[in-house]
Amino acid sequence: MRTAKYCVAELMLMLLLAIAVPSDVAAAEPLSLRVMTYNLWHGGDAGKQPLEQTVQVIRDAKADIVGLQETGGLSDDKARPDNAHKIAQALGWHYLDQGGRTGVISRWPVSGQTPNKWGVQIKLPNNRAVWIFNAHYSPAPYQPYQLLKIPYGDGAFLKTADEAIAAAKSARGGQVKRMLAEIATIDKDLPTFITGDFNEPSHQDWTMAAAKTKCCPLAVEWPTTKSVVDAGFVDTYRQAHPNEITHRGRTWTPITSEEDPKDRHDRIDFVFANGAVKIKACEVVGESPQYADIVVKPYPSDHRAVVATVLVTGP
Repeated sequence: MRTAKYCVAELMLMLLLAIAVPSDVAAAEPLSLRVMTYNLWHGGDAGKQPLEQTVQVIRDAKADIVGLQETGGLSDDKARPDNAHKIAQALGWHYLDQGGRTGVISRWPVSGQTPNKWGVQIKLPNNRAVWIFNAHYSPAPYQPYQLLKIPYGDGAFLKTADEAIAAAKSARGGQVKRMLAEIATIDKDLPTFITGDFNEPSHQDWTMAAAKTKCCPLAVEWPTTKSVVDAGFVDTYRQAHPNEITHRGRTWTPITSEEDPKDRHDRIDFVFANGAVKIKACEVVGESPQYADIVVKPYPSDHRAVVATVLVTGP
C-alpha cells in the first residue's frame, strides 16, 4: 500500500513533468532558417557602391546566416579592410573571421569553430545549434574557360571531360579534402550547411541532357560538388529546382552578357545541407528578374548570391 507521503511525492513529480513538457515541445517545433552564400567582390568595394548597398542585399534576402567570400575591401595599402566585420556591425549581427578573406555572419551567436575555422557553430533559439562550413575555392585555372579556349591566367586549353576533371582536382581537390576532413570531426546530430564560391560548376548542371540541349558544352562530372554530395550533402538549389535545363541558376556573372564570347555563365555559388533539415526553397539574389528571384538594384557584386530556406527539424 502506498503511503500519503509517497502519493504527495508522486504528484509533485507529475506536476514537474507537466511543467517541463511545453518547453520540450517548443524545442521540437521546426525552426525556419535562411542560409545564404555571398561573394562580396572585394568586400563590396569593387562594384563602386557604398557598403550599405551590400548590406541591403543581405537584408532583402532576409538571410539569417551568411557565408561570405572576398571579405577584404579595396585599399591603397597592403592591409585590406575587413568589410565583413563592418557588415555584421551594420546588421547588429555576430561574426567570425575564418581567415583567407572568408567569414560567417549570423543573427545568432557563434558558439564554436573547427580547428582550422572551416566550420562555425551557430547557437539557435531553443538550445538548438547548426554548423556552417564556408569556402572560397581556388579561382584558377578555371576549367570552363579552358574547355572553351578562353584565355585566363596561364590555364592550358582542354578538350575532354576527363581533362577538365583532372584539372579541377588539381586546382581544388586539396582544399575540398581539408574541408571534408573537418566536417568528419563534428557532431553528426547537428544540421550542417556548406556555403561557398566553388569556382567550379556543378556535376548536376553539366549533365548529358544539358549538353544535348546546348546548355553546356559537354557533360562533366565536376569533382568538387560531386565530393560534397558523395559526403551526404544535398544541393539546396538543385533539390528545389530539379530540372537543370529550365533552371540553370547562374550565379557567375551579372557583369557580362551571356553572349560575351570571352565569358561563360554558370552556377558556381552553392548552399548545401545535411542532417535534420527540410529544404523548402532556394532563391538566387541578383540584378534583374531575368536571372534572379530576389532583385536588388543597383546590385554591388560580380556574383549573384544564393539563399536557401530550410526547416530545422532535429532536436
